[in-house]
Amino acid sequence: MLAAFTFNTAENLPIGLLELISESLRVSVSAVGLLVTGYGVTVAVASVPLAHVMRSVPRRHVLTGLLAALVVSSVAASLATSYWLLLVARLLTALAQALFWAVMGPVAVGLYPPEVRGRVVGALSVAGSLAVVLGVPAGTWLGQHDGWPVPVAALAALGLVSLVTIAVLLPTSHPEEEHSAYGTRPDARRFGTVLAAGALSAAGAFAGYTYVVTFLGEVSGFSPSAVSALLVASGAACLAGVGITGVLLDRFPQSALVAAVVMQAVGMLGLYAAGADPVAAVVFLVLMGGALGPAFMTTQNAMLQCAPGRTDIALAANSGAYNAGIAAGAALGGLVLRLADVRAAFLAGGLLTVGACAALLGGWLLRRGPESAA
Repeated sequence: MLAAFTFNTAENLPIGLLELISESLRVSVSAVGLLVTGYGVTVAVASVPLAHVMRSVPRRHVLTGLLAALVVSSVAASLATSYWLLLVARLLTALAQALFWAVMGPVAVGLYPPEVRGRVVGALSVAGSLAVVLGVPAGTWLGQHDGWPVPVAALAALGLVSLVTIAVLLPTSHPEEEHSAYGTRPDARRFGTVLAAGALSAAGAFAGYTYVVTFLGEVSGFSPSAVSALLVASGAACLAGVGITGVLLDRFPQSALVAAVVMQAVGMLGLYAAGADPVAAVVFLVLMGGALGPAFMTTQNAMLQCAPGRTDIALAANSGAYNAGIAAGAALGGLVLRLADVRAAFLAGGLLTVGACAALLGGWLLRRGPESAA
């Protein structure tokens, strides 16, 4: 959980330090933004190849190596004196994270009986969500007071704690020996459906959410201080959604995924239709925020069930598809913003999320078809 918190904080921390890094390294804010975009693209591209290459290596060795890479890259980033050195350090962290998400799930759930997999995934997701709710704001505050390299170096310290803990306590076993190495109910068709729905929901979410500050200011009319408070509320809703979903995930795995995607669609389309009203904007923002974490969490859990082959490869594919969706959604939102207004970005995101709902419905109908015919 600490490692998940640290990796997620590392991924998103530059968002809170954009201007500080821009001024320090004398580059544009958009160039610093590439530290986030390039990170996501690297994770999307590298997840499956890295998981395939490392598929036979004992997981304790893999995780300690990945955390060592996180520590080294964080130290290098904190010492970077140029933009390009910082970018290289960030890409090293991204490569480590690309494999971390593929390996972490099977290792964690492999320590527990199969019937509590959902709760284990829920605990890991809570840690990941805390990175956005707690890690990034705390890192931003620390950067504003002591300079941006300080919170980046702090990530190295957190990574070192995780590294030592895992190196000392995690049992050494080969991946194929773990009961979590393969899906509990392999289903190639459902695997494809979940993968498509996850990518569409990620693209939809970030087509709008990337520009939520602009929306809340220009459309809903909130002041900058109120917008900051609303972002905290959205993060808290995300954390609450993950916590509630984690409790129910073992009993209702498929319903939890559908509920998360539907709630995201309602939140985004509600913001588009009624976001000019401040009260409605708050309600729909909380709905959208409450769905963001559970949407990814439930697809990860589904991979542990329906993976047609190894679960680590399936989780890598899901992480890659999700990050590709994030990059595509942010790019689409930026394009819509240039052609129309920020409300249209939320309309586009909502329609993409409806597409994710349609994918899940289509997959369900295809599975029901042969049963009905029989």
